[in-house]
Amino acid sequence: MADPMRIRAQVAGSNATVRVLMSHEMESGQRKDSAGKLVPAWHIAEVTATHNGKTVMTAEWGPAVSKNPFLQFSVKGAKAGDKVGVSWKDNKGESRTDEATVS
Repeated sequence: MADPMRIRAQVAGSNATVRVLMSHEMESGQRKDSAGKLVPAWHIAEVTATHNGKTVMTAEWGPAVSKNPFLQFSVKGAKAGDKVGVSWKDNKGESRTDEATVS
C-alpha cells in the first residue's frame, strides 16, 4: 500500500481550505526504461473527498498528473473539529484513504 497522504485542513471564515499531498509514482505509460521498453501506465484515476462522511468533491485523473500530486480545494460550512477524508484509486486497482481533523 502507498504511503499515507499528508492532509491539512484549516478554517478561514465559513470555509475550510484542504491541502493534500499524495504519494504515488504516476507513470504515464510513455516513458522507456533503460532497456528501451515502455514502462506501463500507473496513475491515480479517481479522487474523492468527504466532509463528515458526505462526498464534497470527486475528480477523474489521468496519466498527465505529476508524481506525488498536490491537491487543494475548499469546503463550505466546515468548522474546527470536523473530519475531512480523501481517498484515491489507481488504474491498477490499488487504493488509499486517509482522514484529517479540521483545525
